[in-house]
Amino acid sequence: MERFQTISPIDGSVYIDDRFADANQINDALEKAKNAQAHWQDLSLDTKQALCRKAVEIFVSQGEAIAEEITWMMGRPIAYTKGEVAGFEERALHMIDIAPEALAPIHLPQKAGFKRYIKRVPLGTVFVVAPWNYPYLTAVNAIVPALLAGNTVLLKHSVQTPLCAERMVAAFTEAGLPEGVFQYLHLTHADTESVIQHPQIRHVAFTGSVPGGAVVERAAAGRFISVGLELGGKDPAYIRKDADINNAVDTVIDGAFFNSGQSCCGMERLYVHHSVFDDVVAKSIELVTNYRLGRPDNPDTTMGPLVKTAAADFVRGQSQEAVQHGAKALINEELFSASQQGTPYLAPQLLVNVDHSMRVMTEESFGPILGIQAVRDDDEAISLMNDSEFGLTAAIFTEDESRGEYLADQVEAGTVFLNRCDYLDPALAWVGIKNSGRGCTLSQIGFEHLTRPKSFHFKR
Repeated sequence: MERFQTISPIDGSVYIDDRFADANQINDALEKAKNAQAHWQDLSLDTKQALCRKAVEIFVSQGEAIAEEITWMMGRPIAYTKGEVAGFEERALHMIDIAPEALAPIHLPQKAGFKRYIKRVPLGTVFVVAPWNYPYLTAVNAIVPALLAGNTVLLKHSVQTPLCAERMVAAFTEAGLPEGVFQYLHLTHADTESVIQHPQIRHVAFTGSVPGGAVVERAAAGRFISVGLELGGKDPAYIRKDADINNAVDTVIDGAFFNSGQSCCGMERLYVHHSVFDDVVAKSIELVTNYRLGRPDNPDTTMGPLVKTAAADFVRGQSQEAVQHGAKALINEELFSASQQGTPYLAPQLLVNVDHSMRVMTEESFGPILGIQAVRDDDEAISLMNDSEFGLTAAIFTEDESRGEYLADQVEAGTVFLNRCDYLDPALAWVGIKNSGRGCTLSQIGFEHLTRPKSFHFKR
């Protein structure tokens, strides 16, 4: 039986050594999901809500242990990993709360001699493929609404964060979910594709890279099932001349460097009106040099390693290439003694004199680096913000709300923020355009992607 290892970015040690599921285990899980689905679907929504609430309560009660595991598996500082448990709770409880309205039948106006309505019915079994960077937050977006809608769920997590799948399933099992309703599988890439192709799977919710999304689409081709893809981005921010500069810079820098920049909706490029450019750069340098890079199990650390050395090397390559083409690096790496070649520890970096001929302004970095580019006016800012293959989120900073709303209408993104960034409000649709993916999670609209409409047309 093939094995996998989870290498901790903290010190390169083997944190987990486990087996991938074999063919019998995979088939058994699919069969259990199939057998459980009809009974689960028939349970009242009140019952499903109560079970999910209990599972969330159990999960949150284990927050300290969960936070420590996240830190060791993917490297986020222990000072922040407990926040992912709180985010899981917020999203899960919101989706539980809105389920009755989101899943309610649509009753049409009365028509003499007929009764007409539309129900939202479950798809069957939903396959959730979750990444390592926010292992619980990305997964909960689909898992909880899928269960509430009456689907059974199979969860496959990254081999970097396999304990997250086990923790979630254990919490829901302890809460009393029937056998087969929610299961996990540790899978190879090849077996992941095979599961997608299995007739039992009726929806795939994938969060990951663009190439990974393409593999999912190819695996599902010809099956006529729905596929939700959240594929990351190169999210821009724009600071106008009338912005509250302190708030804007505080917000953007946190949005760019939190989680060592390993966020699909993190800020990866910043456009600044030329009249406030120097002020923005000076404050950005001040904030970035205050980060404490080091072992993430140290409570004083504010920036941990990237998930692996190859990820750090990729970001270094983007930075070095940009400098070779005229960019200027503003942060002295020697200020961060933990930043060393051949390790996943990488100093944060700010670059100026950048433009869109450089990969650092067009290619997803997924690391602690931010390019800052001056612009003449709003038109140039919007043009540059939209000059991207991605379209997940974007942020505009201005004290003129009406102008901000006008500009937001022109931005090509699934979410546009005004005076904030890098946050998912579960009441809003989480959606990307262009190469940031398709489909939707969270909000009432998210339930639509985990159900199908069924029309009832009765003649009296």
